[in-house]
Amino acid sequence: MAMGLSHSSFWTSFNRKINQMRIALGIEYLGSNYSGWQYQPHASSVQACVETALSKVANHPVKVICAGRTDTGVHAFGQVIHADVTAQRSMRSWRIGTNTHLPNDISVLWAQPVDENFHARFSALARHYRYVILNRPSRPALLFNRTTWAFKKLDVELMQTAANYLLGKHDFSSYRAVYCQSKTPIRTISRLSVSRINEQVFIDISANAFLHHMVRNIAGVLMSIGYGEQSPEWAKIILEARDRTKGGVTAPPDGLYFCAVDYPLNYNFPQANLSFA
Repeated sequence: MAMGLSHSSFWTSFNRKINQMRIALGIEYLGSNYSGWQYQPHASSVQACVETALSKVANHPVKVICAGRTDTGVHAFGQVIHADVTAQRSMRSWRIGTNTHLPNDISVLWAQPVDENFHARFSALARHYRYVILNRPSRPALLFNRTTWAFKKLDVELMQTAANYLLGKHDFSSYRAVYCQSKTPIRTISRLSVSRINEQVFIDISANAFLHHMVRNIAGVLMSIGYGEQSPEWAKIILEARDRTKGGVTAPPDGLYFCAVDYPLNYNFPQANLSFA
């Protein structure tokens, strides 16, 4: 018997381990009211809300792991998490029951059992973000806190030309936060497209993983180029400098959405819907 555990505590722990199962859940949220995904002791976080709600449904403490941590004010409609639980509930009950205990700006979209080897972060093959810009003279009202406002006309073609320099595997030191804790600045961008639909400009970016503030720093550089303040080659010059101080302004968090995560096909998770952002 393990040192320090009573006979009853040992068997309770043992039985919980035997009955434990891992579930994956898809989450969407508006990040405006939160200090980000990650738990903060003195601030409201999405993680704390989700763990509290799941714990009530499970009737025991539940900790969750996410696919990608988002910053203060950043939104998500394709976040994926996993949790280990011992309570026996249907997947429908995990979804509906958890939503009952969540605030209106966080919602569980789906729940699915997974094997014990699944890990929301480490099993991910790629992550996808969308940066949404409202490009018109008047500030937003209906989309307040849900889009980044740019009152000057953006040249999407110039932005795409600049974006092409960032495709592939590079050292993105110039495009990450100074206090980024990642062990390596090397990332591989597989997609970086800039498009316009009427008054909205979309920056869609996919990579194997992202550095802290990487998407917002890229968006800031592309917007400066779109305004005509810099040439498209500036994006490449910044990249090759490998120095954050050479980079542009970090774009606001309001327009950033964590869209989706790619996993091995055998998990067959529902696909996130991009239509509303």
